Amino acid sequence: MAKQEVTYEDIMSSLKKKQYAPVYYLMGEESYYIDKISDYIIDHVLTDEEKEFNLTVAYGADVDIATVINAAKRYPMMSEYQVVVVREAQNIKNMEELAYYLQKPLKSTILVLCHKNGSIDRRKKLASEITKNGGVLFESKKLKDSQLPAFINGYMKQKGLEMDSKATQMMADFVGADLNRMTGELEKLIITQPEGQKTVTPDQIERNIGISKDYNIFELRNALIEKDVLKANRIIKYFGENPKTNPIQLTLAQLFSFFTNLFMAYYAPQRDDVGVAAFLELRSPWAAKDYVNAMRKYSGIKVMQILHEIRYTDARVKGIGNNSISDADLLRELVFKILH
Repeated sequence: MAKQEVTYEDIMSSLKKKQYAPVYYLMGEESYYIDKISDYIIDHVLTDEEKEFNLTVAYGADVDIATVINAAKRYPMMSEYQVVVVREAQNIKNMEELAYYLQKPLKSTILVLCHKNGSIDRRKKLASEITKNGGVLFESKKLKDSQLPAFINGYMKQKGLEMDSKATQMMADFVGADLNRMTGELEKLIITQPEGQKTVTPDQIERNIGISKDYNIFELRNALIEKDVLKANRIIKYFGENPKTNPIQLTLAQLFSFFTNLFMAYYAPQRDDVGVAAFLELRSPWAAKDYVNAMRKYSGIKVMQILHEIRYTDARVKGIGNNSISDADLLRELVFKILH
């Protein structure tokens, strides 16, 4: 049976209990969790006085692997631990040489390597030495679009606030899976939340984030699901008049994601809310309602055609086979083809 991968929650739980590993190799495409873990270690393992002599923060472009190993081999001064953090560790050459240090790591050193926008080969010696000798190997993966609402709701719940379901989807659609940007936008909502009001509404998002509660990708998607031609055309007209807040690239990406999931939903063993949610790994049966409703309006063949048209439109937006048609007209043409 394969060993279960360590999660962000696992790591944070251990850190809060002051159960430290000798090395944390934090890697992956999602920088948010890498930053959260490394920042927590910097902020909480040492006191302010201990940090004076026992905290080292370096950048991969400025150090080599020998320098990192030598720093890790130092003993702390007037402290139980020393902390060595290497940001942008993907820039260090010959990282495999760290495996020799990891065979017998110093227990008084907490070495944190932040490897962003990629990962090491888990089959290589370095990965095996990390886990074999009590270290933590963590891969921070990009969230799927379907996981964003749960992240948003969980983040706001920790801050003592609830999100209206439409407000949650507006944020997920508008901001996307960049969690650093997402948390920044959510913090704006927290700061501007009226005193005594515990639920964030679409109106508040419209006022504070700049997303129209009536003219957004969420409402466009609903109009397409219901085949509401008038509403869909009103929305894309607004998009054409406000291209900076509604760039066609974002609209195409969101539509492609939705129709890709819709196409996959046709393969679900059970085509009801529960079955589709389980098959698409959605957070709840409620999240599958749009796909179930869309399957009543669009055939599998039609969805394949729609995906082709979205790809074709994306190519034309980039100038392939198109020298004169505006983004607004391209989107209008695409929506017509989806609805008819």
